[in-house]
This record gives sequence, C-alpha cells and structure tokens, in this order.
Amino acid sequence: MTGLSRIEARAAHDRLMVAGAFHPGPEDGLPEDIATLILLAPAEPGFWAHMTAAAEWSDGAPDPVDRWSSRVVGQIAAEIGGRAWFPFGGPPYAPFFAWARRSGRAWASPVTLLVHDVAGLMISYRGAIGLAERLDLPPPPERPCDRCEARPCLTACPPRALTAAGYDLDACHAFLDRSEARDCLEKGCGVRRACPLSQAYGRLPEQSAYHMRLFHR
Repeated sequence: MTGLSRIEARAAHDRLMVAGAFHPGPEDGLPEDIATLILLAPAEPGFWAHMTAAAEWSDGAPDPVDRWSSRVVGQIAAEIGGRAWFPFGGPPYAPFFAWARRSGRAWASPVTLLVHDVAGLMISYRGAIGLAERLDLPPPPERPCDRCEARPCLTACPPRALTAAGYDLDACHAFLDRSEARDCLEKGCGVRRACPLSQAYGRLPEQSAYHMRLFHR
C-alpha cells in the first residue's frame, strides 16, 4: 500500500482525499496503458478554506473551483507520473458516476444520488488520476445504506423532488424559488444533509451555498 499512501499524503497537502481507486477494464473508457485510476475529492474539514485562499478564487475569472481543480490535480498528476481527468470541461464528459461506482466506495443511494463511504451524499469529485502502475488497493467497504435503518434521505425533501423514484429536476427548481427553500439555498440540499455520513463529513454551509447558487441561477 506504499504507493497509494504516498498519493494520499500528497493529495492531503491540498486538502484532497483519495475517494476511491480501481483497476480499469475495457468498459471504463480509459486508455489501455492506465492500470490504476484514482479519484480525488475534497477532504473535510478544511477544503473550502484552503481552496478559497487560492488565487483562482479572487482573480475575478469564471469557474474558480474548476480552475483550481485543473491546476492542483494536474500538478499532482505530473508529480506522480500520471494523467488527469476532470468531471467538467465537456462535452464529452468523463464518466465519473460510473468510475465512482467502480471504485467500490460509492453506490446509488436510496434516493439514487451517489453516496460515499466517507462523504455520504456530499461526495463530489475534483478530478481523477490515471497511472500506468497497478497499485495495490484495499478491499472495498460495505455499502453504508445497508446498515442505515432510518434512511432519512427518503423523507427529507419537502417537494418530494428526490425520492426512491429518482430526481424531479423541475420540482426541485420550483421549490427553490419559494421562501421556504431558504434553508436549502443557504446550507445545501436538505436530502444531502440528512444523510448521517454527510453530517459527519464536515463540509461547510458556505461551500454548499456556493454550489446551490450555481445550480439555481
């Protein structure tokens, strides 16, 4: 596990965590010379303060989080001899949803959103790094929803836009136009926050509010 531990330590320097990794196959849409794909996500608490202190946040140019991710993940990839992919910049877009599930550390939740073993429903990926080296990887954990008896995510959405039946985007946006949606807009999606793992993750409301503003313009 030395190789993966080294990458985890380097990512932690920029408040990122290794949120999963896997050995790709032909179905994953990656070059044949990529033997290990590593997914990077915000390490909380601490990511938002670190990222907003960077030049990209204050230079006035658009998409500061994506530009920071491009620079930082790209630099990490260069340092360890890998190649970077990002969940933005398309079309075409890299299949991060499928990659997340392939990692064995993210699953479809009861409300169909991805749920992660550490970040819960707050999981987001800032990039991925592919390596030609086949790293030793730990066994995947158990799906956390299987031991969550309460499943608060199923009843946390007032307009029932997020349920076991899937995501009703129009209903979500219609609700966010109403005054009673202030809690979601200022603190983040109530369904995501209801997940016990999300609550333990340490993501700041300011970060969620920023992404909600971009989502509901």
